[in-house]
Amino acid sequence: MSLTVVIVDDEPLAREMLQGYLKRITGISEVNIFPNAHEAFMHLEKNAADLLLLDIEMPEITGIDLLKKLTDPPLTIFTTAYRNYAFEGYELGVIDFLLKPIAFDRFSQAISKAKELLALKAHHSHMEEGQESGDHDFIFVKSGVQRIRLQFEDVTFVQGLKDYAIIHTPARKILLKGSIKAMLDILPAGRFIRVHKSFIVSVRKITQLDRNCILMNGQQIPIGRNFKDDLENILGMK
Repeated sequence: MSLTVVIVDDEPLAREMLQGYLKRITGISEVNIFPNAHEAFMHLEKNAADLLLLDIEMPEITGIDLLKKLTDPPLTIFTTAYRNYAFEGYELGVIDFLLKPIAFDRFSQAISKAKELLALKAHHSHMEEGQESGDHDFIFVKSGVQRIRLQFEDVTFVQGLKDYAIIHTPARKILLKGSIKAMLDILPAGRFIRVHKSFIVSVRKITQLDRNCILMNGQQIPIGRNFKDDLENILGMK
């Protein structure tokens, strides 16, 4: 897979570092670099990109403001020195959060995640019609000519990403066209709970809580303020 990447950062050294990292990764076909959000916005409104590497704290227009203004933003990875923006990034559908100074191995991992999501988008699945939640322990999803049986017991968590829902299981990820709210309506009530605007988790798979996040298989899943009471109730913590 070949990626078109846009870098937006007001720091020359940061732009140089990210560009250098991308040169070490295969499958990068084009890199466009901008020192501010305004120039990046003008470019992205007229040109398609697969991935946006976006700084947050920039003069005049922040990275968050840019992301909100874009009509159809590409997959986005925040690259910032400020840890406290991670949860807001999830609200905006950001796929990863890289904290400066960024190590190459961590950067490479984030690019691999972007490639994986783009590949899933190219072959996304959809639910077969006429299926409802309730008595069943599974649904069938269709990917091309294949029909995949998805056991609810295998689902660890579901992540909303714009118009898609990413279903995570230990064996695979399945990308479904549709909202995370639609997935909540299908998954069995009581066995799954929404913990954030962008996340649904399997209650049975929760093994560790750390203040405002759930740790599942090395993945940090944020707990939204509006969902915390329901989570604590279902876990018997209240």
